[in-house]
Amino acid sequence: MQKKNQKIIFIFSLFCVPFLFLVSPKWIALQGVSPCWPVLWLLPWSLNKGKAFGLFAGFCLGFFLDGLTIDGPSQIPSLMILGWWWGQIGHQGKSIELSLNLGLLSLIGTVFFGSSIWLQNFFSEDFLDSSWFHIWSFHTLLSQAILTSLIAPVLCSWILLKINSRRQPN
Repeated sequence: MQKKNQKIIFIFSLFCVPFLFLVSPKWIALQGVSPCWPVLWLLPWSLNKGKAFGLFAGFCLGFFLDGLTIDGPSQIPSLMILGWWWGQIGHQGKSIELSLNLGLLSLIGTVFFGSSIWLQNFFSEDFLDSSWFHIWSFHTLLSQAILTSLIAPVLCSWILLKINSRRQPN
């Protein structure tokens, strides 16, 4: 029964990510930029389940989100790398005790995710026609990283508590 409840939480939260990705609440945006919802979902699940699950979940989430955005860079590689890395951290057995550690991990993950998208955009364009330094991309990256790292201690801690409370018998 506990495994069934955990699967329900997993599937429900997985389908919340594309919903939040598409209709991010305006009151949670910072200068028009919403938090990085895939990072906020992938972080606690990868820490809890391990690196193989994180790699697979990063692929599935990236594939699902790439289906929502028809053209442009792929989110799959960065989410797979982040899922594997966070799964490796969780697999080492050291529990994340301070919620600020979740904020730091989400900050690093969001910067990596945004940089990956930015680099894919840069290399897909013609080198001579594009300027390398796009101020709007750094503004978006910085705003998204700050906002995600501020939300992560609360949201990721709550998800980790829900996952771990389903494991322990009452």
